[in-house]
Amino acid sequence: MSRPTKHAPERGNARIRLLEAARDIIREKGFSATSVDDLCRAADVTKGAFFHHFGSKEALGVAAAEFWAETTSAFFAAAPYHEPADPLARVLAYVAFRKAIITGALKEFTCLVGTMAQEVYESAPDIRDACGRSIFGHTATLEDDIEMARQQRGISADWTAESLARHTQAVLQGGFVLAKAGNDPALARESLDHLERYIRHLFNVTEDDAYEQIDPYRMRLRADAP
Repeated sequence: MSRPTKHAPERGNARIRLLEAARDIIREKGFSATSVDDLCRAADVTKGAFFHHFGSKEALGVAAAEFWAETTSAFFAAAPYHEPADPLARVLAYVAFRKAIITGALKEFTCLVGTMAQEVYESAPDIRDACGRSIFGHTATLEDDIEMARQQRGISADWTAESLARHTQAVLQGGFVLAKAGNDPALARESLDHLERYIRHLFNVTEDDAYEQIDPYRMRLRADAP
């Protein structure tokens, strides 16, 4: 089948192209500064095609957050940080993986739903809620490993697996903000270095604790990083 054109926008995957355009442009410009014209131009469709698939720009924002959740869920489910046998090693490998994929331009690694949530949390509650479902849905994928690590290492402190999983997102999203403010991806990676130290401290991983499963993994991840 030939690629849809401006003369036949309803054919093929115009909706997906609009969502991909939203993913890329909103991360670069923000939701308010992204116009319907911008999206149609990037997706190579007409405004008629846009409004055929989305009743409004706000509806597009909700769909973009849901598209982000779906595509990133598949990406993270297939990521190699699940490989270590030890649950704490998997948690630390997750942090190492998040650091390794902070590469390229800011718009290429920052979070779509984090960007939108900061901007529209009051003005567009439907978009905010869709962003929240994406963010909190991702944090939930870490909870089982954190809880298993708590049990294995006999941690009885007054924090929960759910709260630590949410904290990882607080650090990530904050790191993205710092990277944007300083125009420097290294600021986001620095935040993740501190997150790793914090997690090691919570689980009493000392300098003498030869953490064999995470250290070889980290070295391989660095070698494979883009």
